[in-house]
Amino acid sequence: MNDDRPDSVVNTLRQPEGVTMVSEWISCLDKRPCDRTGEDLDVIYSKLKDIRVFEKFHPLLLQQICYYGYYEDLEKGVTLFRQGDIGTNWYTVLSGSLEVQISETGRAQDTVTLCTLGPGTSFGESILTNRPRHATVITSDYTELIRIEQKDFKILWERNKQLMEGVITPIAALAGLPHTQPSENVQRQSGSQNSTKSEDIPNPATPIIMVPSEKLVRAGHVLRTVLLTRAPHMIRDRKFHLRTYRRCMVGTEMVDWLLQQSSLAHSRNQAIGMWQALVEEGIVVHVCHEHQFKDKYLFYRFHDDDQGVNTVLSTADKKECEEELQDTLLMLAQTGPDAMMRMILRKLPHERTVEDLEIIYEELLHIKALSHLSTMVKRELASVLLFESHAKAGTVLFNQGDEGKSWYIILKGSVNIVIYGKGVVCTLHEGDDFGKLALVNDAPRAATIVLREDNCHFLRVEKDDFNRILRDVEANTVRLKEHGQDVLILEKIPTNTQAADGTVQAHYKYSVMAGTPEKMLEHLLETRVDSKVEEDSDAVLEDFLLTHVIFMPTNHLCPMLLSHYHAEVSQGSDQEALDYTLTHKKCVLHFVQEWVNIASLALKGDVTFGAFLEELHNSILDDLSTYPSLREDLDAVENILEWKESESPAHEKPLAKKKNQNKTPPEEKRRRQPIKPTDENIFKVYCADHTYSTLRLPMDSTVQEIVYHARDKLCLGDDLVLCEVKSTGERRVFKENDMCITSGLGINSRLFITPREHLDALTPLPEQDGPSLGSLSTLELMSSKEMAYHMTVYEWELFSCVHEFELIYQVFGRYKFKKITANLDLFLRRFNEVQYWVVTEMVLTTNLSKRVSLLRKFVKLAAYCKQHQNLNSFFAIVMGLSNIAVSRLSQTWEKLPGKFKKMFADFETLMDPSRNHRVYRLSITKMSPPIIPFMPLLMKDMTFTHEGNKTYFDGLVNFEKTT
Repeated sequence: MNDDRPDSVVNTLRQPEGVTMVSEWISCLDKRPCDRTGEDLDVIYSKLKDIRVFEKFHPLLLQQICYYGYYEDLEKGVTLFRQGDIGTNWYTVLSGSLEVQISETGRAQDTVTLCTLGPGTSFGESILTNRPRHATVITSDYTELIRIEQKDFKILWERNKQLMEGVITPIAALAGLPHTQPSENVQRQSGSQNSTKSEDIPNPATPIIMVPSEKLVRAGHVLRTVLLTRAPHMIRDRKFHLRTYRRCMVGTEMVDWLLQQSSLAHSRNQAIGMWQALVEEGIVVHVCHEHQFKDKYLFYRFHDDDQGVNTVLSTADKKECEEELQDTLLMLAQTGPDAMMRMILRKLPHERTVEDLEIIYEELLHIKALSHLSTMVKRELASVLLFESHAKAGTVLFNQGDEGKSWYIILKGSVNIVIYGKGVVCTLHEGDDFGKLALVNDAPRAATIVLREDNCHFLRVEKDDFNRILRDVEANTVRLKEHGQDVLILEKIPTNTQAADGTVQAHYKYSVMAGTPEKMLEHLLETRVDSKVEEDSDAVLEDFLLTHVIFMPTNHLCPMLLSHYHAEVSQGSDQEALDYTLTHKKCVLHFVQEWVNIASLALKGDVTFGAFLEELHNSILDDLSTYPSLREDLDAVENILEWKESESPAHEKPLAKKKNQNKTPPEEKRRRQPIKPTDENIFKVYCADHTYSTLRLPMDSTVQEIVYHARDKLCLGDDLVLCEVKSTGERRVFKENDMCITSGLGINSRLFITPREHLDALTPLPEQDGPSLGSLSTLELMSSKEMAYHMTVYEWELFSCVHEFELIYQVFGRYKFKKITANLDLFLRRFNEVQYWVVTEMVLTTNLSKRVSLLRKFVKLAAYCKQHQNLNSFFAIVMGLSNIAVSRLSQTWEKLPGKFKKMFADFETLMDPSRNHRVYRLSITKMSPPIIPFMPLLMKDMTFTHEGNKTYFDGLVNFEKTT
């Protein structure tokens, strides 16, 4: 390397630190790219970004040049490359100049100088296509260059085509020779279907045109063949407005036919989605080549018919397609909802129907990044969200330093967040969002976003829409302050009502967003509880009563209600004061009645609530002479007191009993009763030598209490731990404040007590290995229908014993509330019992024919459970049959009749976990109560909501989290 440079060069490259720093960045560039450290790249970038010739280079491009580039300095008269050579490097001129010479004959004496390349010029892109150099390049004076080798430049080009096309200088163009854009050459050379021409950048909102997947191509062939076989009249020439359309189908007829062929299509919308999946891929096309399938009198044809493919089908092909039809419809049923969603999102916002907006809103409910937003904001987003898709990994959505124009939510795929000097700092996946910070702060992008995988889909909100929604939210937010602090935040929701004369009148209702517990209670008493008891309770009031244990436990709520009951008014006339006081007392009493109706199961044995009722009852008696109209409310409170002190079932509603005046039917008395904290619990505690002691303690006993009693009975020492030992030998040590642990043990788990230092010596009991013989002989005597019925009755009783409070205790941590969740534990345990019962019976049946018969019985059992809307058992059975121990029984599955295989395939579709169990969620919305839900998914949703949203912010209860 020559350091004897002209003064102009030194002035351009040398920094205030002197020549030392100049040599430092050059020595970093002399290293191989794989040997350069992050510190090296920082040194290189800090110098190159200050050099004037790199001003037109995008920061992201410059960062990558720092990684791949080499420094090179050449004396005057050095030939860089000759005309006709195969190129090996790409160059950018830092200082100096180079002459571009060309000879039409190839002889030196015929050489002509075309131009001179100065600082900032980039050239040598012909290395992308391995074409010969168009000209000879020679240094005119001392010249400094950045050089990038061919293999590295190809990577750089593929990642940054759009950025690089603004800086390269095609020498062929300077020479006046015909030349081809590199992007076209690269595409032609690679043969890639996903490469995109630089001058024809696709609009992200339009469908990606790519080679259709083989599965969908096959699906189109199967449907076309079956249609030609079963309904050839559907594919025919049609005339419309004096024009003939060859071999077309009608959209409405296509939807009707699909509904007839498959039980998987529950509605016309679902069938539209299945056809849309084929339209999206170009397998079915609209005669005018629209991208949306519509359930209208519009003409569509299969791609083969559009291309004039022969319609003569072989017998073998017909038979094969008939056999594949159900599998094809199953696959389309799985892909249809996503295709339908993309179709709706590609519509312009003003073209979306009310039904479209509802579908988008339902999708937004299950997106993690939006879980903290209010219902109104989600509905606003549904009307402005845009769809954006990119086909190829490595695509840059935006660069660090760019202006923020959109907020993105990942619908499918993943992206890398890249920060200069740090590289990839994290990866975002489906359900995550990015780009919001730049919009909120009106600041440049803080990072570069690069696609991590092919075919990524995004929801996008433009900056103007984002700001408008923020403004609307603030405009519709009402804040009540006391002593300068927010105490209640309400959301104003417009509700239009139609008057008798047909005019629409604008009204508003207020929904609680956040507040102090006391202020929320006051707001509910004033606005949500009328002086007359209504049949239908208010949703906000119901939410408050079902979740008050989180922020306002019973021992706090009861005194507050009493204080509101005794509140007096000091302003106004005596009559006005009496009327107001009476109305307020009635509101409190009706609040209590609604509370009992909603939470009777939890309040039945609550001591605090019992004392509150007694005091309230005495207060009403004292007020009866002044307010005679409280007589009816007194009767209601007395009825509640009688119910609470009686032996009547906890399921029985005290106020319903008053209205109906009916005796409790005998079958009601025989129903399973919820487990109460004071109920006796008999269980065994084992020692390391498998001896045990039987204990009888209340259900709400803590681990500390269990250890205390077990130590005395088993004569053990100190420093003891209580541990769950599973059949696999896995151990779980309980904490001293854990309570009601026996109901949460695994199916084959046992409780052990041992000194802490002997924990590793614990081994499972022989009986924990499970049964060695199945119960096939008993199962053969029972019909699947009867079994499903009795399973549903039993599980309905288990489910009915679970109160909503137990779900809250489980998710937030029951130790915080010092409450038991025994009823919920038993119901969750039931799912595992059924699942592993199915697996056990299948693997213990050794005879192949009997195992096939048992498999048929379980598939029928699942079908009947689904019919009874017992989705908990349905999922347990199907998951049991999907267990690897059962699914690997290939001979058994091969011998299963096709009818049952199809049934099971339908069941697996319903269980599809993709898109947050979208298929299951859509199915359950079409069911009418009573339903026994898939409880593990419900618990997952609640945990997701809890962990994704704060319970308190700025000292206020986040009430939207509970709604």
